Amino acid sequence: MIGCSRSTIRYRLKRIDDEFVLKHLRKLAIDNNRTGYRVLHFLLGQDHGVVVNHKRFFRIYRAAGMQVAKRRKRHARYVRNGATNPATRPNERWSMDFVHDTLTSGRKTRTLNVIDEFTGESVAQEIDSSLPSRRVIAVLERAIAEYGMPDVVKTDNGPEFASLITRKWAAMRGIRWHYIDPGKPTQNGKCESFNARYRDEFLNEHWFLTLDEMRSAAARWIHFNTRRPQCRLRYLTPEAFARRHREAHDITTPQFQAA
Repeated sequence: MIGCSRSTIRYRLKRIDDEFVLKHLRKLAIDNNRTGYRVLHFLLGQDHGVVVNHKRFFRIYRAAGMQVAKRRKRHARYVRNGATNPATRPNERWSMDFVHDTLTSGRKTRTLNVIDEFTGESVAQEIDSSLPSRRVIAVLERAIAEYGMPDVVKTDNGPEFASLITRKWAAMRGIRWHYIDPGKPTQNGKCESFNARYRDEFLNEHWFLTLDEMRSAAARWIHFNTRRPQCRLRYLTPEAFARRHREAHDITTPQFQAA
C-alpha cells in the first residue's frame, strides 16, 4: 500500500441507488410519456442533476417497462427520388401540412402545422374545422411577421395549397412554392415527422369536447420550440439552436408587416 494516496485508500463508493434514479425517471415520464430513453437520460441530468451511465440508465428504463410502444403503420412506402437538398440556414425552406382529427361529438378538425426545416421550429399552428386558402395565407402572414420571409414553401398538392389565390399570393411575396410529387409524402419528411409526433404525443393522448379546448391544450403542448431537445440538434431545443446559429453568423431576424 506504500505509495497510494490517502484519498484513494479512504475513498468510499458513492453509488446512486437504482430506486433513486427510477423515482426521478417516473417524474420525467409524467410529462414525457412518449419520449425515448436518450432524451430522458439527457433531461435527467439537466433538470434533476442526476448523472448516471447511459447503459445503466437504459437497463433501469427497460426493467421498469417504460419503453415507448410503437404504433403499427397501415403501410410503408419507400421513396428514393425527388427529395430536396437539406436546408442550410433559417428561413431557407418552410414545410407545412394538415393533420386531421375528430372531437368527441364526431365533428372533424384540421390542424395546419408550419415548420422551419433547418431549425426544426414550429413557426405556426392553426386549428379549426375548416382551413381554406385564405386562412392558410393569413397564418403564413403572421408567421412571416414574426420569423421573417422564407425562400421556399414546400407542401403537397392539396387544393388549399394549389389554388390560384395561394399561387398569386406567393408570386406577390416572391416566395417559391415547391410541390412534392403526388402520392409521395416522404418528400415532405420533416413536416410529416413533426405531424407524426404531434399525433402520437397529443392527439392520440387526449379527447376534446370543443375546438376551444383543443386550441388551449395545443398551446400548452407546443413546447417543441423551447423545451424539447432534439438529438439531431446536439440536444438543443429548436429555439436555442436557431438563436445560437443567428449569433454565430451575426444574423438578426428581419421584421415584415403582414399584408
